[in-house]
Amino acid sequence: MRALLVEDDRRLLGALRRGLADAGITADAAADGEEGLAAASAVLYDVVVLDVLLPLLDGIELTRRLRARRVTVPIIMLTGLDAIEDRVRGLEAGADDYLVKPFALRELVARIRAIVRRTVPDRTDRLKAGPVVLNLVAHQVTVQGAELPLSPKEYAILEHLMLNQGRLLTREQIMVRNWNYDVDSEQNLVDVYVARLRRKLERAGAGNPIATVRGAGYRFGSRYS
Repeated sequence: MRALLVEDDRRLLGALRRGLADAGITADAAADGEEGLAAASAVLYDVVVLDVLLPLLDGIELTRRLRARRVTVPIIMLTGLDAIEDRVRGLEAGADDYLVKPFALRELVARIRAIVRRTVPDRTDRLKAGPVVLNLVAHQVTVQGAELPLSPKEYAILEHLMLNQGRLLTREQIMVRNWNYDVDSEQNLVDVYVARLRRKLERAGAGNPIATVRGAGYRFGSRYS
């Protein structure tokens, strides 16, 4: 899952990015409304989380412009405790949800997962391929009924692969979706994490459902088709 955070408070922004990364959510950052508008218009994010009070372009106007451009990404707006009018205006501008500051990181993660489940077509609470079951609500993977411990990054990559069962995903697509690094110089990380996933799946009794397409990328689920 990939999110865009639009927040001008650098300390809060850094804390949010670290917290989302721990939850398996890759987060890009924008420090003002214009930067956020450019990023959300150019990249297909799963969710945008933005503050109302932003420099250059406030969160309400940013939301309005994204909707005018037919950008349908779910938007969660961060507002002050007493900013009821801002919440109303934000929802009327096209925001899907709001969260009142201060908030717990766990609640933001829960809101993100809930809103993505509601707005992504054909997404169910569980993904299944052979003995592998990925629970999108519990953020849990089981193989033959036994839980498979995964790191947040391993889980994020497996979720990406299973959401695209039978489809070829290039290393670049996996990289862009799950990392914030430069794609050209860091694509070897994809191979490293896929290798780890394969070892864990094989040891758990799932065989190797991740097929390598030489010179192209990876495809999940072909072993079970």
